[in-house]
Amino acid sequence: MTSLPSGFHCHVANIGIKDDSDDFVVLLADGPRPASGVFTRSLFAGPSVEISREHLADGLACGIVVVSKNANVANGPVGRDDALELLEIVAGRVGCDADQLLIASTGVIGRRYPMDRVRAGARLTPAEPTGTDADAAARGIMTTDTHPKVAEASIGEGPARVVGIAKGVGMIEPDMATMIAIVLTDADVDRATLDARFRAVVDRTFNCVSVDTDTSTSDTAVVLTSGAAGPVADDDLEAALYGVCLALTKMIAADGEGAETLIEVRVAGARDDAQAKRVAKAIVNSPLVKTAVHGADPNWGRIAMAIGKCSDDTDIDQERVVIRFGVDEVYPSRVDEDGLARLSEYLRGDEVLIDVDLGVTAGSGTAAVWGCDLTDGYVRINAEYTT
Repeated sequence: MTSLPSGFHCHVANIGIKDDSDDFVVLLADGPRPASGVFTRSLFAGPSVEISREHLADGLACGIVVVSKNANVANGPVGRDDALELLEIVAGRVGCDADQLLIASTGVIGRRYPMDRVRAGARLTPAEPTGTDADAAARGIMTTDTHPKVAEASIGEGPARVVGIAKGVGMIEPDMATMIAIVLTDADVDRATLDARFRAVVDRTFNCVSVDTDTSTSDTAVVLTSGAAGPVADDDLEAALYGVCLALTKMIAADGEGAETLIEVRVAGARDDAQAKRVAKAIVNSPLVKTAVHGADPNWGRIAMAIGKCSDDTDIDQERVVIRFGVDEVYPSRVDEDGLARLSEYLRGDEVLIDVDLGVTAGSGTAAVWGCDLTDGYVRINAEYTT
């Protein structure tokens, strides 16, 4: 069992949204503490995103409520009212102000919370939750995930820790964050530092994962603190946040709906980091690249195609580009039949690295992004999602 950082407690329950597993999670610190969040930029963002943005305006929060299997999106004013009512009930139970609580919801779009069950379940929230099991909380926020996603790291040499949980396997192509990720730390850190360090980490992790190029209406990544373990060095905090968020990022990519292979794309030699990320995303998002990996077909031409789609980046010259599967160069050096057979075996592994050097003159930009192969399982899951 992975325990929550000191100063945090949780309540995990089934309130009747899912048939056979937990669907309601409350994570609490001992009072309003520094917090930060990064959210979807979807024009169809749900009330959970809008309310959490508002409640984080002062950079403080005492906890978060998560409802799983119902996104509560596109329900008009009544959807917002339902979310606010839920927060009022939980706040009344645990003794904090409702505007000190964040909320996240994930699941089917266009359906209201079943408020009779939500009200009844929320009213059973203990006044003083005693749970400390991060794995239980991670299970409670799952939808089509095949397993709970939990990661932890120590901060420097001291007792302070970072623990993160996440859900997300489909509708993942971030426009600021992705999926739902909740990161907790018992480090004592001020609001400005926490916000700056977390945003820097999100940009290098959650903002670098893509399953299917679709941006969710509910994407939420938040960090909450308890301060119970005392102060830490800023760089040590960022390193621990990065380690946890990177681990969660890879878990999300590897658990993409129907996925069998984790794909990592690294791009170097770009004009700047933004160009490197743009090219890397073009590769990892390509259905032809994804299906080639799934079929263990070392068709490097599809990677060349994906790079070539970045037609606005006119400083990319195909004569300078180098493409590799793992450590094996496939362009411009050509691979013989024995080499292709070896690469096909490599592509049958659980993880595949696609490495590209753009060779842009004086280019030092780099990026790494993560995704997964495209399988018939993805089609089946999403074809039957609401039925």
